[in-house]
Amino acid sequence: MPYYTDEQIAKAREMDLLTYLRLHDPGELVHVSGNEYCTMEHDSLKISNGKWNWWSRGFGGASALDYLVKVKGIPFLQAMGMILDTEGKSPSFFDAQRQGKRLEKRLLLPEKSSSNDQVIRYLTGRGIDQEVIESCIQERLLYESLPYHNCIFVGYDHKQVPRYACFRATGPEKIMGDAAGSDKRYAFRIERAGSTIHVFESAIDLLSFATIMKQRTGEWRAEPMVSLGGVYASKGCTNQIKLPVALTKALDFHEDVDTIALHLDADFAGRNAAASIADQLKPYYKIRNEPPPIGKDCNDYLQHLRQREARIMGGRVYDTQRV
Repeated sequence: MPYYTDEQIAKAREMDLLTYLRLHDPGELVHVSGNEYCTMEHDSLKISNGKWNWWSRGFGGASALDYLVKVKGIPFLQAMGMILDTEGKSPSFFDAQRQGKRLEKRLLLPEKSSSNDQVIRYLTGRGIDQEVIESCIQERLLYESLPYHNCIFVGYDHKQVPRYACFRATGPEKIMGDAAGSDKRYAFRIERAGSTIHVFESAIDLLSFATIMKQRTGEWRAEPMVSLGGVYASKGCTNQIKLPVALTKALDFHEDVDTIALHLDADFAGRNAAASIADQLKPYYKIRNEPPPIGKDCNDYLQHLRQREARIMGGRVYDTQRV
């Protein structure tokens, strides 16, 4: 296992993200205007004045090291090696010199933990049904990573090859993002037959909705569900967004779908994205715009239902004790 001194770590932190991408992955760099850039993979991740900020996720940093660890999900020691290696052995997923064509990404899945206990505790703590969680683990859609014990949500192509993974910290920190080399066309989804496809911003929202469906009907796998890996909209901007590639690819997989149920967040970005998607697809599909009735997202709504259920059960216990 490599070891790095304090001096080497300090040196690695000196490299800003713009310099790193110019040296090692120039095809990932997109010029916005002036001295502002974003990345090909995340148009809401803005780079300017030596710093970067991922606006849709609410965090940022200054160094390339922070970007590789927090956004790409690359283990710290591996990220250190990628930055300090002057030959530039970091994975490059785009090559702007090859006729402008996008190269196939090479997904770097985080190492698996020997158990999924921490992931199960975290997700059940957010109200998600344990059967739903364990089913996803059995289907290789979810696992616990090393060394940070994050939730890893995996998406597959039509040949069942992993092509996408996103991570979510199981601790108090709100650290989340896509694994290096992820292809959003194959974002986390539950594949089932059905005429309605349900659409969510995140994997946790998808599992929250599945839990609610199980509570209401006893069945949570009746129809296909897809997460988009987030949506983005600048404040005050109501421009039409591009159709999320995860949704268009999922519709390619499900030619029998005639209805799209949009369960995007009840905030500005989610409402703007839902309106834009509906406007573009309503000539071809029936659109059901169904944001969470309470809270910002589906997980907020699920936790509200869980708390209400606990209050009702608590009241019943109290009444029984009084009798």
